[in-house]
Order: sequence, then structure tokens, then C-alpha cells
Amino acid sequence: MGPYGQQPGYGYPGGPTVPMPAQPGQPGGGGRNNTAMVIIVAAVVAIALIVGGGIWYAKSSGGDGKKDETASSSGGKGGTDGKDDTSGGTSSGSKEKVPSDPASKLLFQVDMPQTKDTVVTSGSWLTNSVYAKSGVAEIVGYNPAAGTKMWTLKLPGPVCTASKHVTEDNKTAVVFQPKMPKKGSSEGCSQVAAIDLDKGTRIWTKTVKNGDYTANLQNVTVSQHTVAVGSSNGGAAFDIGTGKVLWQPKPEDTCEDAGYGGGPKLVAVRKCGSYGERQLHIQTIDPTSGKVISDYKMTAGIEYAGIVSTDPLVVAADVGDSADDGSGISDYFSIDNKTGKLLTRISAPSDTYSGRCDSITRVEDCREVVAGNGRLYVPTEEHDGDGDYSKTNEIVVFDLATGKQTGQRAEAGDGYTLSPLRMDGGNLIAYKHPPYNKGGQIVTLGGPSFKATTLLENPATEDVRRAETTMLPEYAEILYGQGRLYMSAVYAHKTTYGKEYLLLAFGAGG
Repeated sequence: MGPYGQQPGYGYPGGPTVPMPAQPGQPGGGGRNNTAMVIIVAAVVAIALIVGGGIWYAKSSGGDGKKDETASSSGGKGGTDGKDDTSGGTSSGSKEKVPSDPASKLLFQVDMPQTKDTVVTSGSWLTNSVYAKSGVAEIVGYNPAAGTKMWTLKLPGPVCTASKHVTEDNKTAVVFQPKMPKKGSSEGCSQVAAIDLDKGTRIWTKTVKNGDYTANLQNVTVSQHTVAVGSSNGGAAFDIGTGKVLWQPKPEDTCEDAGYGGGPKLVAVRKCGSYGERQLHIQTIDPTSGKVISDYKMTAGIEYAGIVSTDPLVVAADVGDSADDGSGISDYFSIDNKTGKLLTRISAPSDTYSGRCDSITRVEDCREVVAGNGRLYVPTEEHDGDGDYSKTNEIVVFDLATGKQTGQRAEAGDGYTLSPLRMDGGNLIAYKHPPYNKGGQIVTLGGPSFKATTLLENPATEDVRRAETTMLPEYAEILYGQGRLYMSAVYAHKTTYGKEYLLLAFGAGG
């Protein structure tokens, strides 16, 4: 499927009807100034929306952000720097503890909002006190265990894109339309706002001017205390607490920031030249001043690049348009943050390896590939398993200094497929998409043997399993933290194939 082959609502013929608990109710230069058929139909709808209004969704998987800088959306507040930690887990620095019984139960669910048109619902975040999820022109904060509504933040129009990163004090950012659009149209993605996830409030709302015009914003990220947005006319940045403008595009600039990767560091994908003659620069920049710290000049002819991670700095690109599966990846580039020197280039042919980056406008939207602990974790493409009609795959590991495989390899098991989600200290957290008669699993992989330890296994009852398997890791937002798994859709739409869900939450019992 091509880079815009999203799956609005994740419905399919005979979609799931799950016997779940009742829906929980709501309680009482120096700076930048220099600077299946349903799936097929859904893909067509998504392309039309993107072309018409620049609509975009954010990836959910987190990184390995440091504790004093940024909390990963996937792992709850406070990332890990990989140093020794005796608080639990299966490897140095790990935060996620292995339960005595990984068997999970469904904690709560939210029904798919009924709409007349396809509406973006991208954005989900997990902190120590709240799980927040975008709905139709709103963001709702839920109790992470009980699912009761803690707050509802109404927006004037639908969300276009959302940062995956959360600051140490639980702030993040979204881009949204200024009002509800008419069916089949868009009002443009012109509004960027900082969100306080503790209070459920908008801290500020801004637009970006490009001369006399208001820019259509294509991506947003958060790094430390900076909100950075990219557009086709260059990037801008704001202080997340005050909304103070840190930098913004100038019409006379001959190069512009197409977008940014956030988290522990801020990295810009800077474009110079026109299409067909483009030169890309991967720049680590100071989040407050925009000053360039390091600059890596990519090979001429590479039109787009996706940021897998900012620390370690890894970008992905489709060199020579050789990735014919729409993944957007043929090679990974491991770059030194301080010097801008290329450490190694890792070839990852799309007919062998999975993972995808939708980096034409999305820059930071790389899925199912994770960098951390000095390594790059990449899934293989699905291939035949041992059983009849079964599929499976593996995760292989590359050294980010040498580009060579480390020899570590994790097999999904017959009928399962593995998708890397995020780092947990020195361990990798991965999701195992299940076969037809099992529930999905969350596993942690670490140590020299790269052995998988199960953290959570979902119910294998047919209705729950069918609901879970609509949340495909290629498209859905999947967050795991504090022993709980949250799976959510990035589009709401008029349901025609039975019961569908905006989000599902699972928790282990032991």
C-alpha cells in the first residue's frame, strides 16, 4: 500500500461486535531565519483528504527520550537514558515490569464517533495520570485504568496532526482546522496549539504567516520546551509555555525547513532547491534559538527523508525510488548529532524488510522501526509460517556505528507478526499481531540473547480478538505503558460494517 494507504476507522465487512463493559461516563543562521476492499477504499479517501486539505496523522510510537527532557507518548511520563536502574524490568534502565500473570482483560473502550464524513482523530498520549485521545474536533482525557472521562477539550475544527512527544510537565501540541469543514472539504490546517494534558486546556493557539498568507501546517513536534511546525513554505517554532515565537519562515528564504523530529533533541529536515534538483540537509538545532548544531548533507537526488529518531539520530529515505511497496524506505542513515558526520548507511531493501516512513510531508511519521541503545530494530517482511495459510516475521538488529547486523534476531512465532514500538531502557518493546485464534501480545526483548518476555497477552475470545485485529500496527496508534495497552484509530467515519471502536484499552491482571 502506498504512503497514504491509511485505513479510516479500521472497519471491515462483518466488523467486530464486542461484548464489552458499558461505556464509561463522565464523573461529577544563528537561527532559522536563514534558514482489503475497505482498505483500498479507505486509501482513496485518505489520499483525497490529504490532497484537498493537507490532512495528516502522527505516529504513536515513542522514542527513548531522556528523563530530564521529554516523556515518550508510548511509555508514560519520564523516558529512560539507558543507565542502571534497580526499579524493575528485565534489563538495565527498563521501567516496564513483568507481571506475574500477563493475561489481560479489556479495561474500557470508546465507540467510533458517527460522522457523515471521514474525520482525522490522530493523537494519543499517556502520562502517569491520564490517557488522552483525539476525537472529532475534541481531545478527551481518560482515567488510564477505569476509562472515566477526566476532561474534554473542545476544538473549533478537527485535528490535522499531533505531536507524539510530551514534555516533563505533560504538555504537547496539535495542529487543527479553524472550524468544521463542509463534507468532502477542508478548512486548512492553520492552527497550532499547546495542550496541557494534566488540565485538559489549550495554553495558546497560533498561526504561522508566510508573507501575507497563513501557512497550511503539515507536521508538528515537541522537543524540550519548543513546539516546532513544518509547512511547504518553511518551519516555525514557539515556546510551549508562553507561545512566544522563536523563529518563523521568511518569504525570501531559498531553503526551508520541511519539518522536524522532536523528543530529546530537535532535528530539521531542510530542503534546498526545487523538486528533481533537491538537496536535503539533516540539521540538529538548538530548540530555543534555532541555531544549527550539526548539518548532514544527504546525497543529491534524495527528495524526502523521514526521521526515525533524534537521539540517536537516524533518518530513512527511499534512495532512487527503489522501494516499490510504498514503504518510503530503502536505506537508513545513522548520523552523529554533534558533528553531522555519517556513521553508517544501512541498506534495507523493501522486499526484505518492513517498516514505513510517510515522509513526503510527515517527516517524523516512521512506523514499526525503532532506534535506541546504539541499535536499529527492523522487522522483516511477512513470509509463510509453518501452518497452513499462516504468516510470520522476525525483528533483526543493526549496529548504528558499523551498520552490521548484531546477530540478535527475534522470531514472532507461527501466525504472529512482530512490530517494534519503542525502547524501554536497554530493552525493545514490541507488539505481536496475533493469528486467527489468539490475542495479541506485548513483549520486551533484551539482553545478549534478545529473548522475548511477555508483558501482556490479550483475550482470545472471538469478538475481542476481531476488534483488536482491526487496529493494525501499520496504521493505528499503539501505546504501551504502566502495564496497559492502548490501541486507537486515526480516523472516524460513518460505520457501515458493524460495530467499530475509536479506542481499546487492555491491562494485565498480575
